[in-house]
Amino acid sequence: MRHLYQIQAQLAVFPVFTDSKSIDPNILAVKLIGVCGARANVPHGALIFTHYLTNPNIFAYNALLKAFAQNNLWQGTIHHFNKQLLTPDAPNPDEYTFTSVVKACAGLSWAVEGEKVHCAVTKYGCESNRFVCNSLVDLYFKVGRFEIAQKLFDNMIFRDTVSWNTLLSGHCLSGNINQARWIFDGMGEKNLVSWSTMISGYAKMGKLYEARQLFDKMPERNVVSWNAMISGYAQNEKYFDAIELFHQMQQQSNLVPSDVTLVSVLSACAQLGALDLGKWIDRFVKRNKIKLSLFLGNSLADMYAKCGCIVDAKHVFNSMQEKDVTSWTIIITGLAMHGHANEAFTCFREMIEHGMRPSDITFMGLLTACTHAGLVDEGLGYFHMMDQVYGISPKIEHYGCVVDLLSRTGHLEKAENLIISMPIEPNVIVWGALLGGCRTYKDAERGVRIAQRILELDRDHSGSYVYLANVYASKGRLDDASKCRLRMRDNGVIRTPGCSWMEVDNTVHEFFMGDLISHPQSEKINLMIRELRWKLKLAGYKPKTDLVVHNVDEEEKEDALSIHSERLAIAFGLISTGPGTTIRIVKNLRVCDDCHDAIKMISQLVQREIIVRDRSRFHHFQKGSCSCNDFW
Repeated sequence: MRHLYQIQAQLAVFPVFTDSKSIDPNILAVKLIGVCGARANVPHGALIFTHYLTNPNIFAYNALLKAFAQNNLWQGTIHHFNKQLLTPDAPNPDEYTFTSVVKACAGLSWAVEGEKVHCAVTKYGCESNRFVCNSLVDLYFKVGRFEIAQKLFDNMIFRDTVSWNTLLSGHCLSGNINQARWIFDGMGEKNLVSWSTMISGYAKMGKLYEARQLFDKMPERNVVSWNAMISGYAQNEKYFDAIELFHQMQQQSNLVPSDVTLVSVLSACAQLGALDLGKWIDRFVKRNKIKLSLFLGNSLADMYAKCGCIVDAKHVFNSMQEKDVTSWTIIITGLAMHGHANEAFTCFREMIEHGMRPSDITFMGLLTACTHAGLVDEGLGYFHMMDQVYGISPKIEHYGCVVDLLSRTGHLEKAENLIISMPIEPNVIVWGALLGGCRTYKDAERGVRIAQRILELDRDHSGSYVYLANVYASKGRLDDASKCRLRMRDNGVIRTPGCSWMEVDNTVHEFFMGDLISHPQSEKINLMIRELRWKLKLAGYKPKTDLVVHNVDEEEKEDALSIHSERLAIAFGLISTGPGTTIRIVKNLRVCDDCHDAIKMISQLVQREIIVRDRSRFHHFQKGSCSCNDFW
């Protein structure tokens, strides 16, 4: 009713609705509906149409359909089109009507309904209209009817740049990138849409070199062009490149980043732990009074959660006017990664109370929370709830999470029985979770069997070779341990190198295990590594050299442990930030036992909080202890 009162107040100043001899009310209604559509206030426009037009003409219908379509409200477009067809006195649809309706069918990927609309287009003699034809070509490409789309294009009497761009976009969408490039090269007139479409097509196929070549050749660029390349980098996990290009956009153009730009950059910040840049984007949004849309809000909350600032993530979440299941899942997963299991459960209950239906990803967050807290009963409860309450069939990732939970808590036999009973063929990751439990609880007999099973599935699984070599060495079977290492070498198996990232002064620095020469401040980093080793030794730290599989002496093993990537990042953080500054690190692998013990002691020695996000969770090291309570 509030919207209705607003409409009445707006229309009260116009005598057209009270004077029967005045201008047709459709004229004013069309203008008002158009304004509502432009300002994304479509319900307001629909009320104007419904309450103030007793006999709407074709212009009023088209204005309403356009308002729905331009705001991607596809269902509403189709609904009002059907009402038009079913209303006895309604005007017949024309080319403007069909342009909006076909666009809606394309947005919904409705093939059958789109074909029915196409029949209506033919019935009312609108098939030769250029705009309708362009919309139909786009529709058939989006529903996978490529031959029909191409035939419609070939039969077009007149083609403009929009027509060629529609065809170009269709071939990019279908993955026919070579055909798309042939069309692009043959176009007589290319506009910004043509260039951006081709760049997005290459990026979608992972051909970033070709995409960047085109981007660099563009005669001019707009925000869409920059977005195509930045999002291409982010979607293909080239996060450094995405951030670097964003900085170039700021330096080389006067363009204001759009929601799409910010979402892509926030995604890169989340993956690299680039908190400073993420905070800058947050301030940019507030300073420019940009509406916190659903996607932007979700991206901002996700960035804070993955950069170790779960309080800030919750603040963004609470300030969002609109939330969906993804919004709730981001917070639940973030709480889980930080080890706040009970808060994650509370958030889940609130989500249900708000009428949200959880997704399979929501349950992954809950199971992760149980895994990091060792809550077996709760984890099994949520696992069974998926299917029994919400009809969500567990995926292999959910089984892997439960196996990990049981393995971490010492229920190795239950974990193995669960794997055997799985309705899905278990993969290396599931078996690997059990192998981790065997390593922790020193169940060598089961561990050797599991490792051999993993190698049957993946002969390049480095973790199994390392485990077997360590087991054999611990039992004095040095020949078997040596054979295992030789087999690993002969098969060309390479362990994934440890890599850590740290942001200082808006620049993300990358460190690889054992790399003591690449960084510009390598000499100072080496000196700090030596100083930390000396302080740790005085404090009673004893390196866990059994974790090193190479057949070298103890001193060399200690050297190898001291230059793990997270240790290099910590050393750099200590020399490049002021006393008391929190050191935040992101690592691509799980933190090893030795580094975990060492970092606990380092946090005490240097009086700093050190936050490390590894492959599975956050570790907040402070005053000699870790937030995970040594359970990770």
